[in-house]
Amino acid sequence: MTPVELSRTVLSAVRRAVEAGELVVAVPERVVVGEPGAGGCGDFATNVALRLARPAGLPPLKVAEVLRGHLLECPGIRDVVVTGPGFLNISLGEEADPAVALVREILERGSAYGHSDLLAGQVVVLRVPYEARAEVVADAVGRIVATQGGRVEVEHREPVNLRPVPSPEDPAPLGADAAQWALLHPAPHDRPRITADHLVQRESNPLFRVRYAHARVQSVVRNAGRLGFAAEPGPLEVREVDSLVVREPGAAVSVVVHESEPLGGREPGFPVVSEPAPAEAPESAPAQSREPAPTQPPTPLTPLLTALAAHPRILAAAATHRAPDRLARHLVTLADAVLPFLYTVLPCGEEKPSAAHRARLALAEAAGTVLAGGLSLLGIDAPEHL
Repeated sequence: MTPVELSRTVLSAVRRAVEAGELVVAVPERVVVGEPGAGGCGDFATNVALRLARPAGLPPLKVAEVLRGHLLECPGIRDVVVTGPGFLNISLGEEADPAVALVREILERGSAYGHSDLLAGQVVVLRVPYEARAEVVADAVGRIVATQGGRVEVEHREPVNLRPVPSPEDPAPLGADAAQWALLHPAPHDRPRITADHLVQRESNPLFRVRYAHARVQSVVRNAGRLGFAAEPGPLEVREVDSLVVREPGAAVSVVVHESEPLGGREPGFPVVSEPAPAEAPESAPAQSREPAPTQPPTPLTPLLTALAAHPRILAAAATHRAPDRLARHLVTLADAVLPFLYTVLPCGEEKPSAAHRARLALAEAAGTVLAGGLSLLGIDAPEHL
């Protein structure tokens, strides 16, 4: 069970306690879970009982005991211990690896990963001017709000409550996908750039990086099928590979993946070292060449898992703040995290497909699922080939 999933579980326990009349309080919009503090125990802890005690008119320990009973009924929760003034310390069941649980949740929920009932029953009225960017933003907000259980109604009357900076010119010549991105990727208060840069297939173009990352995931999945293995969530390890240098005219990228401990520990990671290209590449340089790996230390963080775990929070924020640009920027972060990892998925040389390869493939598929779902919410196609 991931922290996001556990947060939803605790929120559901609060809702059940309110519906049963055990607590008379407004159900909060969200519940924060984190590592247990001093004197705590278990895998995660939350202070939701202390937050609800005053509005409920009950001692925090009483609120905690009420919620404890509902939490113990939830699948995946092994034990709940109340400590201090009313902290709930939660121990999870057998699925102790949060990375495995995260990948499994994404693959099981598919394009619905990150959807919630945060705005269930709410109708968001958007009053927008007759302007191309405002219409596109409102349309995207409608799809994003729907992922949180809400509904959007668009009106064209005063007073306007959604007025992004208008586009300086007609984006239609860019084509449907690039035009959508050009209008949605900048923050509403920023003026969009309607230039051919959105069509350039280079790493300098964020839209290209996102769509290319999705296409590369699909390519890896197809190649894994040809090698006779499929995705299966499990403990994740990253093997050491040589640096891969991809040269284009005037550009190169060097990627190195170092040995890493299995994911799911306190500092899991897919360590990646990237170096910029030299100012000029020799004309005689081959399309692909191999160079010695840089000797920089591996990165101790997990940008890919962090980006995947943050997706529900980003969707909720984009819905509540009417800000599809948050989702667009998140997809860029996810694409930049998954591209270096893809070099570790398939067997290398005489290496046979193993459980580790199946686990890496499952993580790659999870990233592709989130990329495709995010692009769809922005009204942009997610290509299988690029």
